[in-house]
Amino acid sequence: MSIADEGPGIAAEHHERIFERFYRVPDTRARGTGRGLGLYIAKTIVERHRGRLSVESAPGRGSRFKVVLPLA
Repeated sequence: MSIADEGPGIAAEHHERIFERFYRVPDTRARGTGRGLGLYIAKTIVERHRGRLSVESAPGRGSRFKVVLPLA
């Protein structure tokens, strides 16, 4: 399953860190009111089901988050 948006995108140097608890991409702090927990929680849930959560993104091109779960 994948989920895509047409937002500002995320630079490659932040791709691994966005899944850390309380991490927020530095240039987006002024725009949002999030706490940096959503992607951490999503990745934790997916991994507890033995799956993977990943991101494909670039500045100005939006983001696509991909969830892969095992069949059994």
